[in-house]
Parts: sequence; structure tokens; C-alpha cells
Amino acid sequence: MVTKKTSLWKDVQKAFNTGVSYMLPSVVVGGVFLAVALSTGKPTDNGMEITNQFMKNLNDIGVAGFAMMIPLLSGYIAYSIASKPALAPGMILGYIANNPIGEGQVKTGFLGAMLLGVLTGYFVKWTKKWKVSPTVRTLMPILIVPILTTLVLGLLYIYVIAVPIGGAMDWLVATLGELQGGSAIILGLIIGAMTAVDMGGPINKTATAFTLALMAEGVYSPNGAHRIAVAIPPLAMAISTFIDRKKYTKEDQDLGYSAFFMGLIGITEGAIPFAVKDMKRVLPAIILGSAVGGALGMVNNVEALVPHGGLIILPVVNGKLWYATAMLIGTLVSVIILHFTKPTLENSTIEKVSK
Repeated sequence: MVTKKTSLWKDVQKAFNTGVSYMLPSVVVGGVFLAVALSTGKPTDNGMEITNQFMKNLNDIGVAGFAMMIPLLSGYIAYSIASKPALAPGMILGYIANNPIGEGQVKTGFLGAMLLGVLTGYFVKWTKKWKVSPTVRTLMPILIVPILTTLVLGLLYIYVIAVPIGGAMDWLVATLGELQGGSAIILGLIIGAMTAVDMGGPINKTATAFTLALMAEGVYSPNGAHRIAVAIPPLAMAISTFIDRKKYTKEDQDLGYSAFFMGLIGITEGAIPFAVKDMKRVLPAIILGSAVGGALGMVNNVEALVPHGGLIILPVVNGKLWYATAMLIGTLVSVIILHFTKPTLENSTIEKVSK
């Protein structure tokens, strides 16, 4: 017997998979163009500087692909639950989640977008049950429902959901500041874990802001730990798809190649599609791997002198051997965890290609 709770979870899981399927092309487009463009850049104090105009144009295309990624995820999560009327509000709210907003300029990234996608879907589904006149009914899907949904959930997000998140981020920055000095291992573990937990979201950005603040003071080791950790999630997912092919669908296997190149250039978001589809296994694996990589970087005093990550910045790293070694060990930790936790799929599922 299927309970309501089980049915609800299956619907949400199906919605997450739908969101990922529609998001994937945007991830691939963004990742490939960014990888090509950044591979020609030079490390500077402001990150990777691209001087060739053609490559700048490719970089802009890649940035656009990544900008569309999270709104597509949220929009099609909502679409899966409540069909067409939920699509536009879901995308708009996903965009809001992935960009700073409100008095505290809070950004919640893909986790916030997933939450808003689900809330949008069920809110719209609820409005479909309203008893209204035939005239109003014709206006519901194109006027009333999109406006009302975006207004209610947008304000709920800005004034209720985002406020405690912003406070938590401020607390994290203060806590990290107190861990400097003799707490190298703990600081490295925390920075690494924060980098992976939401892959470009507010926790990741808090770690980034903290390391950039220390760089301004001439302290580069925390940035080294952070820049090691940013590459581990996509590299781990890529290598896992390479060696454990029976644990991934054909779609995931193809995405592994894109994730690999994103890992090399320090784009953590390459692991997001894997995390959305299997959060309970993927997130713990990449968090632990990134924490190990960050701790190894801190203990061995690895210093990244620019605000970017991945192997692409190796020429401007102090402690190059440990930078690469820590990244490799952290990646292998994640891969090993995934090997023992990810289930083997049925052959029919492995060969399935999303359409």
C-alpha cells in the first residue's frame, strides 16, 4: 500500500529528475564554453583574465548558459508538479533564488531554487482546485495564477526564507574568523565542506568571501584550501561516471565529460545535476571529499594567489605539489564513497537516454 507521504516523495523525486533533464543542456553549453574560454586566460589578482575578444565572447555565452541553469531547474520542477501555469513563476523564482536579493542581498543557489520549484508546483496545483466562474477560469493560467504565485512565494522567500539564511551566513563568517591560526585542520575541513555543500550557493559564497577578505590581508592559505575544494565535486562525479558506469544512466555518463572539464577549471556547479538527482548519496560524498582536500591544503600551507580554482591556476600556486595532491586525494575520497553507496542500475535504466 502506497501512503500519501510515499506518493508525495515520488512526485517530488520525479519533479527533480524532470528539472535536471531540462537543465542539462544549459549546464553543458555553459561548461564547455567557459572551459574553452578560461583555458586561454591568464591568472590575475581578479581571477582568470581573458584578453582575446573571441574568447571573451565565448565566455559570455558560457556565463549565459550558467545563468539559465538554475531558473530552468526550478521552472521545470514546478512544471512537473503542476504543468504549464507553474513554468514561468518557477523560472522567475529560481532566478531570484540564484541572485542576491532583499536587504541582506541573500542568494540561496540551487537548494533555494529546488525549494521554490516545489513550492511553486504545489501552490499552482492548489489554485487549480479553486471554484471560479468560467470567465475567471480562462484568465487563471495566463494572468491570475502566474502573478499571484510569483507575488506570494517571491515575498515569502525575500521576507521569511532568506532572512535566517542571511543571518546564518553572517554567523559563519564570524565563526571562520575565530578559527584562524592554530586551527588549520579544522579551518580547512570547514572551508572544504562549505565549498561543496551547495556548489555556488550562499554557503559556498560565504567561504569565498572569507578567503577573499584574508587575501586582502596577505593571508593566502585559506584561499588555497577553498580553491582545491571547488574542483573536487565535479572531478569526483566525472571520475565516478568513468569507472562505475553501471551506476549511472547514459545521460549521466555523457554529463561526466563536461563535469570533468569544469572541475579542471574550478567550476563547482558541474556537480549540481548529480546532486539534484541523488542528493542523499552525492552530497555527503562530495562534502567529505572537499573537506579532506581543504584540510590537506591548509595543513601543508598551500597558497592560491588568485581568486579562482582548479588545476588551471597551478602556475600561481605556492605549494604546487600539495595543491594537486590534495585535490586528487579529496576527489578519490568522494569517488570511493560513491562507489560503495551508489546502487547499480538495471540495464534498461543505464541505456535510457532522456528525450
